[in-house]
Amino acid sequence: MKAAFRKHILPWLVLWIYRLFVWSWNTKLDEPPELKEALQNGEPLIFAFWHGHELAVAQLTKRYRLATMTSHSKDGELMTFVIHKLGGTTSRGSSSRGGAGGLKGLIRLVKTGRPASIAVDGPRGPIYEVKPGVFELSRLCKAKIFAVGLDAPTAWIFEKSWNKAILPKPFSTISVSYSIGMGPVTSDMDPKSAELASELKEHISDACQQARKLIDS
Repeated sequence: MKAAFRKHILPWLVLWIYRLFVWSWNTKLDEPPELKEALQNGEPLIFAFWHGHELAVAQLTKRYRLATMTSHSKDGELMTFVIHKLGGTTSRGSSSRGGAGGLKGLIRLVKTGRPASIAVDGPRGPIYEVKPGVFELSRLCKAKIFAVGLDAPTAWIFEKSWNKAILPKPFSTISVSYSIGMGPVTSDMDPKSAELASELKEHISDACQQARKLIDS
């Protein structure tokens, strides 16, 4: 009975609860001209954000037809269901299990014209530390990276989770801002470069600050 609930009922329950949250949110978007132009031209793109922001960022799945990587775990299976129903697509894998296959699948999706969505400090942290996967994807797909910043002043924060995940409360205002794109990472650059990680971390921080200003505007 428990297995049947998780497989057949829970995914739909989570999906409709999430859709109700999204319907109630007042989301402000600040898309720079560079992003709009890249989307219009169908350029390979990667949206990079902090893992704790993914519950709020997921609402953008339909807008950008996002592709992302989900784990082989039961939670990953649930996330895969929700993302597909929101209009996105997924490749299964993580840095800890099936990572190579997951990355190859994500590369194929980006090459079909789907922008990629990556929580760059996931799946297990450390929090706010950029890992090299996003740069490897950029190099292989020749994709620009746009940092995504989020601000949600009225949100539940899951303090016990490693990523301090946030879930904006119903009927709250959310702002999403983007940095000017960096990359694509070229073949002569090291995806494990500390300089690249530091640069992207700064871009995400700047985008989050822009998002806070958008709330006040």
